[in-house]
Amino acid sequence: MTRPIESWLTDMDGVLVHEGHAIPGAPEFITALRDAGRPFLVLTNNSIFTARDLRARLATGGIDLPEESIWTSALATAQFLHDQVPGGSAYAIGEAGLTTALYEVGYTLTESDPDYVVLGETRTYSFEAITKAIRLIQGGARFIATNPDTTGPSLDGPLPATGAVAALITAATGRSPYYVGKPNPVLFRSALNRIGAHSETTAMVGDRMDTDVVGGLEAGLETFLVLTGSTTPDEVETYPFRPSRVVNSIADLIALA
Repeated sequence: MTRPIESWLTDMDGVLVHEGHAIPGAPEFITALRDAGRPFLVLTNNSIFTARDLRARLATGGIDLPEESIWTSALATAQFLHDQVPGGSAYAIGEAGLTTALYEVGYTLTESDPDYVVLGETRTYSFEAITKAIRLIQGGARFIATNPDTTGPSLDGPLPATGAVAALITAATGRSPYYVGKPNPVLFRSALNRIGAHSETTAMVGDRMDTDVVGGLEAGLETFLVLTGSTTPDEVETYPFRPSRVVNSIADLIALA
């Protein structure tokens, strides 16, 4: 490692928590960052929950941090839309994490001639809502999606997620969405701006090569891959890019915090 690390970005699921439980070393890592006064932000492509909801879920798992330290794909999407078309309108498919974020940046949620169709994640995708989205996009609404993840985890196995539903809408409309969440550097830049950090002195910790690591690399960050999530050591070798370091878990990074 050649650069000092003054600020940190870290993924949530697979890095800090797994199925609602803190991964060993995660509470200590966050405590070390807070004690050292280092700027940090927890990033997640999950657009279902608000930052307040996620803070409570993390606290239940033993990780204590303020909601201001959580940056979701829904929040990043709302910020992106606000920067593009301030005070605009959207037809949103998603849950409280997305609709609350859009409302808080001053967006009007409507089914009538919206500026955007915004697709987020929900456990209850409805055929009626997807049909409405298809017709609005065909009528001229621009297509935005919070993240490209095609599946999400559940106790019963994988669930179809935003990217899979977006593919359905694309097949029907011929329009591909603009994805704001990881690995889009837009999300990483918005996160850096939020904590007043610089890419040259910031590290990204993640468990996925295709979102966390490649997004961090493209944003100019130091990258750490942990092996407590979805990527195995053998899979690392299949990618044409590499993280700065591969470590067993977040516990191995406490000394750097």
